[in-house]
Amino acid sequence: MTSARRPAMSDVAALAGVSGQTVSRVINGHDNVSPETRARVESALAELGYRPHRAARALRTGRSEVLGVVVATLETVGNSLMLQAVAAAAEREGYSIALVTLGENVALADAVDRLAEQGVDAAVIVNEATRYIPELENAALRLVLVDAPADVPYPTVRSDHERAAFELTSHLLTRGFPVHHIAGPADSFAAQAREQGWRDAHEAAGRHAPQPLRGDWTAESGRLLGAELAADADVRAVFCANDQMALGAMNALHAAGRRIPADVAVAGFDGISDAASFWPALTTVEQDFSGLAAAAIGLALADTDVHRVIPARIVARASTVAEE
Repeated sequence: MTSARRPAMSDVAALAGVSGQTVSRVINGHDNVSPETRARVESALAELGYRPHRAARALRTGRSEVLGVVVATLETVGNSLMLQAVAAAAEREGYSIALVTLGENVALADAVDRLAEQGVDAAVIVNEATRYIPELENAALRLVLVDAPADVPYPTVRSDHERAAFELTSHLLTRGFPVHHIAGPADSFAAQAREQGWRDAHEAAGRHAPQPLRGDWTAESGRLLGAELAADADVRAVFCANDQMALGAMNALHAAGRRIPADVAVAGFDGISDAASFWPALTTVEQDFSGLAAAAIGLALADTDVHRVIPARIVARASTVAEE
């Protein structure tokens, strides 16, 4: 059995009672078509389920309608959520994405070159991939960086990590104890910014910040470092740089018989959907991944070099609120 033939522009023209040239004008957004004719063509397009041929449109417009995305790894939940949001934002703009992940043998510059060879219109460098920025030199593509400092020569989009970490740490400091920190990797911009907000909150409160412990974003690193903290009875509050490490830390605290939050308050960062199902439900900073992605795609398709900062919000839950 053969599959149904894909509708052609001639089919749309026949159904709408217009010429193929008129259909082309409507598809390409030209304004020299009467409202009545445009409505007939759009109705025929919808009825037939016609989709313009991407390659043919690329030849006419000089744009591939494909955006490149580079990500270091998809093993962290934050990166996966960001990628999902970028794909959705691109689709809303009529674009598909070409994805490159950075393995041990793939340099960022090589990944960008590969995307340029594929003819993508621009590329978004996501989250942890921005640690490889020094590798970029005379990139052949328009690039937008997600979670990168504002002093790079590219447009950037990031969450307000410092402010959110400051507010969350200040929330924890109201318990009357210093807040211990399980930080992310030292070469991560997001981890650095969240750590700075944590430090600033201690300074603003007139308290000394404890020595941070450094994880690798995984729940296992949070569990191992959480076990160190659980052994210290003076540890009464822990801020983890992401929700996965917070989950691991909570596991270790439970195993050590430390009650959460009665003995130790725990908070994370990212706002993953599973955080509400942790035991107890995890207080976290909820990043606006959809807002970040929409801003990144908007900059990728624009001809402007700006730096956008997207607010993040604290979601207070049972892991930091002691039972009365």
